[in-house]
Amino acid sequence: MTTDSAPRGVRARVREELSREIREAARRQLAQHGSAELSLRAVARELGMVSSAVYRYYPSRDELLTALIIDAYQAVGAAAEQAEAEQRRADFAGRWLALARGARGWAIEHPQEYALIFGSPVPGYQAPPDTVDPAARIPLLMLAILADAHQAGQRAPGTDRPLPRSVRSDLKALRAQIGAPFGEQRLARAVMAWTQLIGSISFELFGHLKGSVVDYSAYFDYQMGRIGHELGL
Repeated sequence: MTTDSAPRGVRARVREELSREIREAARRQLAQHGSAELSLRAVARELGMVSSAVYRYYPSRDELLTALIIDAYQAVGAAAEQAEAEQRRADFAGRWLALARGARGWAIEHPQEYALIFGSPVPGYQAPPDTVDPAARIPLLMLAILADAHQAGQRAPGTDRPLPRSVRSDLKALRAQIGAPFGEQRLARAVMAWTQLIGSISFELFGHLKGSVVDYSAYFDYQMGRIGHELGL
């Protein structure tokens, strides 16, 4: 049994290492040519492999893209979680700002991977359900902060703008799905905060703030602070 299991363990490690090398080569291809031009044959040439060998690991371009997308979601999620975990649990505003800074910091260091998950859709590619859970890491972390703040008695500022019936219905279903302890109004603000976070990072990375903002970090912190106030943190 030991004799049989040892080779299997070695083969598994070799397979994982080669799979990692393929994904790293694919990320370099993304940086040079963009996601639409990603090619398994080009990845194989860079690694000095025959195409058939790469196809044994990733049978299609879309499967390789999915692996890269999952890696990117996991990485940005981990960066946000690590930054948030370093804050005092009772400092809800600090936890939100740390989450946002963690996501932005990762995006600045990995702009091509950020663009892969938050930029233009790849023509002809449809993301499978495997990407859903990794993509939810940051939104779920944000909702956990809001749930802690709600349980601590912190409430969002009032609003005199009622939710449209269809929007309330959507948010009611989402609230039931995730088990949020707060109402649809605060959940609506959470969804807006998530889109504003990604939008703010995208505007910076894709050059839409040039000529308008000089100190990106200061503006980002100010914007996230305002959003945190709207969230009731």
